[in-house]
Amino acid sequence: MTSVSDCFKALRARNQCAFIPFITAGDPDLETTAKALQVLAKSGADLIELGVPYSDPLADGPVIQAAATRALNRGVKLEDVLGIVEQFSKENSTPIILFTYYNPIFYRGVESFLETIAQAGVKGLVVPDLPLEEAESLLKPASKIGIEVTLLVAPTSPIERIQAIAAQSQGFIYLVSVTGVTGVRSQIATRVEDLLSSLRAVTDKPIGVGFGISTREQALQAKQWGADAVIAGSAIVKRLAEGTPAQGLKSIEEFCHNLKQALV
Repeated sequence: MTSVSDCFKALRARNQCAFIPFITAGDPDLETTAKALQVLAKSGADLIELGVPYSDPLADGPVIQAAATRALNRGVKLEDVLGIVEQFSKENSTPIILFTYYNPIFYRGVESFLETIAQAGVKGLVVPDLPLEEAESLLKPASKIGIEVTLLVAPTSPIERIQAIAAQSQGFIYLVSVTGVTGVRSQIATRVEDLLSSLRAVTDKPIGVGFGISTREQALQAKQWGADAVIAGSAIVKRLAEGTPAQGLKSIEEFCHNLKQALV
């Protein structure tokens, strides 16, 4: 499986914007999650963000919260998620970025957690409740193990903090397009264009825009403003949960193919 950094290098060489879809592992069930990863890879995903179900997902909006709750009610655990990743990584080069909160990492022990996910084939990690001031405890061991930890920049961050986050983030920088939680939005905040410019002034690392992108037009807008990647989550999670699993898989295939075409 390709590393996150190498994936972005290859895309930049072709002057392409990455498409990063997000799904919640275990919703509607683990079998569908495994099939969904394959569908996403074949529908144009350059990297895939896979959410580990968590009981108190503070950064997630109602759609992803509900998906996590359904998965937890089914008894989905980290080991189940990693089993799917391991199988996927044997057949695909598309990097998997794990999205999880810090408490499960702390509970298992940082190095033990990192080694476990690396063995399964995970290449990147996003921890939304990890503050910059405490990030070193995760970033340093992750670098040694081969996991790239991507940090988030909030739209309210002052330039000094943006610069500090950009310097520490690995793989790419995750630019949050809205103040608040994830979820479908009718449009991207115009402040994102200014934030992209601010980030470009302090770093040459790839920048991914997420939280709220749900249409082809929004994806294209983010690309035109200078994003290196577009991240879509709630719109995909919602489609995957609707109807039968087969219908959900067909729906996300069409949706993701459509978004990817806007970025080519």
